Amino acid sequence: MKLRTLQTQAIVSAAVAALWAGGLSLGLTPTAVRAQPTGAPLVQGLPDFTALVDLVGPSVVNIRTLSRASESASGGGSPDEQMLEFFRRFGIPIPPGMNPRGPRQERGPSDEAVPRGVGSGFVISQDGYIMTNAHVVEGADELLVTLHDKREFKARVVGSDRRTDVAVVKIEASGLSAVRLGDVNRLRVGEWVMAIGSPFGLENTVTAGIVSAKQRETGDFLPFIQTDVAINPGNSGGPLINMRGEVIGINSQIYSRSGGFQGISFAIPIDEAARVAEQLRTVGRVTRGRIGVRIDQVSKDVAESIGLGRPRGALVRSVEPDSPAAKAGVEPGDIILRFNGQEVERSVDLPRLVGNTAPGSRGAMTVFRRGGQRELNVVVAELEPERPQPTAQAPQSTPPSSSGPAQALGLSLADLTVAQKRELGVQGGVRVAAVEGAAARAGLREGDVIMAVANTETPSLKELEAVLARLDMSRPVNVLLRRGEWAQYVVIRPQR
Repeated sequence: MKLRTLQTQAIVSAAVAALWAGGLSLGLTPTAVRAQPTGAPLVQGLPDFTALVDLVGPSVVNIRTLSRASESASGGGSPDEQMLEFFRRFGIPIPPGMNPRGPRQERGPSDEAVPRGVGSGFVISQDGYIMTNAHVVEGADELLVTLHDKREFKARVVGSDRRTDVAVVKIEASGLSAVRLGDVNRLRVGEWVMAIGSPFGLENTVTAGIVSAKQRETGDFLPFIQTDVAINPGNSGGPLINMRGEVIGINSQIYSRSGGFQGISFAIPIDEAARVAEQLRTVGRVTRGRIGVRIDQVSKDVAESIGLGRPRGALVRSVEPDSPAAKAGVEPGDIILRFNGQEVERSVDLPRLVGNTAPGSRGAMTVFRRGGQRELNVVVAELEPERPQPTAQAPQSTPPSSSGPAQALGLSLADLTVAQKRELGVQGGVRVAAVEGAAARAGLREGDVIMAVANTETPSLKELEAVLARLDMSRPVNVLLRRGEWAQYVVIRPQR
């Protein structure tokens, strides 16, 4: 099974065991090489992982996926040719799941299932529940699970969640050795960790490294644990283990240019994975909350210009009609700072907080609007597939105006017509008829609708001009605008 890959390169790091002794030989004082007043050295040699392997190894399984030839016309289970050449050259037996004959020819629907890929997993209960990656089992017609003691079982998929890349499968067995789940909150950057899996189909392969980073964003639904543990295709779904013998992650992705390990690996935090697995076991699917907003990050310039201070929170760019957020009074341009008492430091925090809230429950939100904070209550709905957002461009139908301050910013403006207000779903605003100069450099476009300037609502051209007349036009000006169904802040910086 191919491990999911991203693009870059890194180098595996290692500790230097002789740091303490070397420091003394150079004549350094003890305080120059020790971090604690007790005199304990920073590094005390390399760890021994043998006890961890003995403890956790029996809980790690190999997962082979098979597909019907009639549904995979060609090459679905074809191997990595370079790895096959390596095995042939050194006389190593070809692992299960690798087809030495190369791409298959299409065969009839009555033929047996053929190998499709290889992955890993680990036992989470004595009665045969196994956790792995969703992409390991996706599209498979049959699953074969091989235990540490070489017993082999057919498995069924209990449930799979593509958003988190977590799946649970079940084999009919009892008395299995289950892993212990660790506390991700106790995990520290620089801590030693170990992985067990089946890279390229080589079962029960052990690799080790350190935690490189936590809360690493890769564009997925979850923040990942980044490590330099060697992970390759086939490791997908295997456990990441701390020095206490606890599973703290599921190995899921690598950062690579070649498709093989290049020093950066990602694991799904086990606390998030366990929540998903519990729902998959009990109801077969995952339910998540939603409030119906489209959000974006808050930049440093915007945060300073609107009086928020430092960049934080989630900027609401649009609110779905009749959504929980709309009913709660959330408006485009609001910045959500807290949800159910938890801080929203980055925009990616909000979907996770809302997603982990049970649909139908009530959530309290703190939003920043027009220079102040407001408290709103929202009834969370169940997450549903995203709907495409319509783009409503306001056509020019009223004569544009270019007052002194607006003209100085490069803006030609006009009031919205009743039809335009109805189309956009707003009570007021000022349409940008033409743009140049500082406003163009800030990103404003013809057709944008200005909703507020300098934290002051501008429902009409007259009120907007009054706001501009009071401002120091030599200083940056923050503008809240609507572009179709989206809202965003821009900062206009006049040239001096």
